[in-house]
Amino acid sequence: MRALSTALLLLAVSACTSALPIEEAAITQAGDFAAGVEKSRLVSDVDSLVAAHLEDTPIDCSNFDFDTLDTEIHPVCHITREKARQLIQRRFEELGYTVIAQDVEGPTFPTTNVIAELRGTERPEEVVVVGAHYDAFFSGADDNSSGVAAMLELARLAAGKRFARTVRFVGFDLEELGLVGSTRYVRSHPDEELVATIVFDCIGYRDPRPGAQQGLPGFPIPNTGDFIAVIANEQSRPRLEELHALGSQLEFVPLRGALAPIDGSGPFSGNLMRSDHAPFWLAGHSALFVTDTANFRNPHYHRDTDVPSTLDPDFLAGVTRLSAAGLAYWAEGPQQ
Repeated sequence: MRALSTALLLLAVSACTSALPIEEAAITQAGDFAAGVEKSRLVSDVDSLVAAHLEDTPIDCSNFDFDTLDTEIHPVCHITREKARQLIQRRFEELGYTVIAQDVEGPTFPTTNVIAELRGTERPEEVVVVGAHYDAFFSGADDNSSGVAAMLELARLAAGKRFARTVRFVGFDLEELGLVGSTRYVRSHPDEELVATIVFDCIGYRDPRPGAQQGLPGFPIPNTGDFIAVIANEQSRPRLEELHALGSQLEFVPLRGALAPIDGSGPFSGNLMRSDHAPFWLAGHSALFVTDTANFRNPHYHRDTDVPSTLDPDFLAGVTRLSAAGLAYWAEGPQQ
């Protein structure tokens, strides 16, 4: 997750309590699909991604002007990505997907978004996107190997199945340097009909102790870090309400929703736009940001202590199951 110097207005705008009705058959179908999530696979993928980051060569810090800062200790000098990208591509290919590498040159850094797609059987022009950034500081267990592992697990569940709408999985590059890959992705798909987008960024850290969850004075924010936050703007509000309704029935993990006004770009809610959902919002698309709130809960954020042993596998599995239910509902499947 991209670092910001000011506090995140998280869960302060709205706690979603919608009682949106969803047909029982759709809930059952979504729940059955989500039940296929395997915690052991998530843990294994996080471990593999962390190993990839630790074995990789960090980006070239000579492209930055740090003034008097020591480049050897500056966190940005510890961003890695290439071996994680290779791992994602390999996993997609092993699952039978045709992988597209979206390569874009840039003035400082080129980027490569890794894309795998399952074409819809009835309305293929309508697309559901599942995304997570694969660049990371240090070993990046929560930020963002947890999110990539969830994306890979949903890709595994969807592989070989039939959905009415197209399902697309995207590993975004260089989120940590300013949402670079996701911005380039959105700009390259200007007229696409996106039904739903779900972006994972830091989804594996849980701390139920009172005081573990930081917030802002005067707002009704829980002080226990045992929930997953789902952030929407006005365009995305129906998707948030649907996911909340599914979560209320399926009870995979506690969910707290937040709603940023209008497109989310205003001064009051600007800090809600700190991950790869933001370019979708600014382009007028629906997108949900799924997060454990990162540095507002996790003391290992952007540190070398962000390692797999700090994560809660049961929590990560619950978040992934909730998201799988949303995917099944929005993509309308899997079909018999």
